[in-house]
Amino acid sequence: MSIVADEPLIEQLISIRRHLHANPELSHEEFATTEAIRGWLREADIRITEYPLRTGVVAEVGGLRGGPIVAVRADIDALPVQEETGLPFASTVPGKMHACGHDFHTAAALGAALLLKRRERELKGTVRFLFQPAEEKAKGALQVIASGALEGVQAIFGLHNKPDLPVGTIGIKAGPIMAAADGFVVEVKGRGSHAALPEAGVDPIVASAHIITALQSIVSRNVGALDGAVVSVTRLNSGTAWNVIAEEAVFDGTLRTFDTAVRAKVRERFEQIVTGVGAALGAKAAVRWLEGPPAVVNDAEWAEWSAGKAKSIGLTVVEPAPSPAGEDFSFYLQRVPGVFYFLGTSGPQEWHHPAFDVDERALPIGASFFASLAVDALSRLAESTVAEEGRP
Repeated sequence: MSIVADEPLIEQLISIRRHLHANPELSHEEFATTEAIRGWLREADIRITEYPLRTGVVAEVGGLRGGPIVAVRADIDALPVQEETGLPFASTVPGKMHACGHDFHTAAALGAALLLKRRERELKGTVRFLFQPAEEKAKGALQVIASGALEGVQAIFGLHNKPDLPVGTIGIKAGPIMAAADGFVVEVKGRGSHAALPEAGVDPIVASAHIITALQSIVSRNVGALDGAVVSVTRLNSGTAWNVIAEEAVFDGTLRTFDTAVRAKVRERFEQIVTGVGAALGAKAAVRWLEGPPAVVNDAEWAEWSAGKAKSIGLTVVEPAPSPAGEDFSFYLQRVPGVFYFLGTSGPQEWHHPAFDVDERALPIGASFFASLAVDALSRLAESTVAEEGRP
């Protein structure tokens, strides 16, 4: 079913998105954003369901006659980025910006809720909207799950704007579409000495340099050519003076993988290199892992079904290359089948850039796609239930 946003709704969604963009809040701080979302939902007489969440909102449309439950998720937090777009509705908060388009995601999901409210009595079940906090910290999805808001959900759908895809295009892919994102901190302990007498100490900077160089062999020599992985060291700190060999060096960074077995292998090899190379140079080196979200793995059946639905409402469907960026939507997909999509927004810059923006013509497309998808997913699940009950 195709559900199209009319001009008044399009204008409302643009206004909502611009309000959110001008008033960004970081992860776990989305109090005003939460209240604004609640206000827009109340204005439309959309019921808000209360769960133990400090920030974020859960709302429902439908369910007047029982039936299955599907969920639509949008993230609501911003980033610690100073905006450089020059837009008339640019961030009014210094050092904070919706540089990843979560304002767009929220407005699109609100648009879907408003569209579905108009035909609530026709729905063959319930559409639960999860306006999720703290995606940028990879903690929000787990908080929503712990609150109980995922209970009863039989399928879940989410999307992310994609600047490099044109408006009117959607990326749908079965299997991994975004990476597992792990962080690491490596502490290399040496023995300090005068810089003129290096033989009297153990230089943690030299040891760190050898470890970092060796880590680059993981992707080239321990990961198959058809498997994806990234190992990036992004920061190295050591020393306090030009003539002193330091006691310790610390470096950190991130691992990105798409497969659980590859993730485990990369982490194992990483630890072997850190401890082994460190020991070979007389230093003690150890890894502390910052556990991130797993890979976003789309359900194959729902992905194929979604592609057909997207084509039926006039979208151009492409199979995107998996992104090495992380997304905590993965935690939902570990518990409930569903799909995460890339919606084309013809953006001038990639995610997290100070000049990031979206083409607002994509807003009604996102709202209509979410709404149409939810209606048809409920019908599909309802029909499946009837068929199951009719079997001997």
